Amino acid sequence: MSDLSLLSSRAIRGMYFAAREANPGNLWLPKVSNLFGSDQASETYRFLGAIPVFREWVGGRQANGFRGDGVTIVNTQYENTIEIRKTDLRRDKTDQIRARVGEFANAGDTHWASLMTTLIVNGETYTCYDSQYFFDTDHSTGSSGSQSNKIDCDISTYPTALHGVTTAPSVEEMQWAILAAITQIASLKDDRGEPMNEDASSFTVMVPMGLAMAAKAAVSLLNTGPMPTNMNPNLFAGLKVDVVVNVRLTTAGWTTKFVVFRDDAPIKALIRQTEQEVEMKMKAEGSEFEFDNDAWQIGLDGWRGCGYGYWQRACLATLT
Repeated sequence: MSDLSLLSSRAIRGMYFAAREANPGNLWLPKVSNLFGSDQASETYRFLGAIPVFREWVGGRQANGFRGDGVTIVNTQYENTIEIRKTDLRRDKTDQIRARVGEFANAGDTHWASLMTTLIVNGETYTCYDSQYFFDTDHSTGSSGSQSNKIDCDISTYPTALHGVTTAPSVEEMQWAILAAITQIASLKDDRGEPMNEDASSFTVMVPMGLAMAAKAAVSLLNTGPMPTNMNPNLFAGLKVDVVVNVRLTTAGWTTKFVVFRDDAPIKALIRQTEQEVEMKMKAEGSEFEFDNDAWQIGLDGWRGCGYGYWQRACLATLT
């Protein structure tokens, strides 16, 4: 006879938290986004203007506040619920239930990945703190001048020994395209006309599945050598470049696009906001739901939101 105590609600809670601890989550999330806490229905981020630059001390200090522009992120309640039949509990389907609870435990993290990817995919049509589309060719704030974090990469013009097509570029072409996006990020200025990324040394290249092999091979060679045809090795000296394959981009129809993020800056390209961490609740032993339905329910819910941070920390590249 099976020991039903092995599948008590307390045991299932234990499975849930064990799975949470064992799974490091989507490691790219903290590389491309900041996580901020919230204690109200929405938060407005006015820090997205630049910090002041040093000036000669003449006539005393001149304090600078935050810029008036910013972004407001609303907290939304989300839920996820699964049901476990009492027959499965009685028949001791421990391994099956543990597997399902394990997947359930990761749902909060995969939800963040979904929200972040939606922001990235919509970046050409959704506005950010400067009232321009997040990925745009004519950003302008303060004294920055007109700037672009959206570039076309004509692979046919690259001085490479091998050429491919836009949906399957050669490794050398992918190297040049990645370098073009990094160079674009390095050129961007803040609202006071100062370089935003002059100290950048680490980047994340996010690609759809179709560009994965070329991107991984390209970055492997960029990090270890040899350099592709006609490329100066000093261009990548001291830089760390990683590749993230985001299958959600593939689902969204991306075949010739990828994004490069600067991932070593204090303020990043995207913002995750949490008012209430994901909380687990159960209708289990002795509940009215169990009596009526001969089953248990396990629910997760939390309050969170997301939005765009610094557009200067990311560049959308399209292979043409």
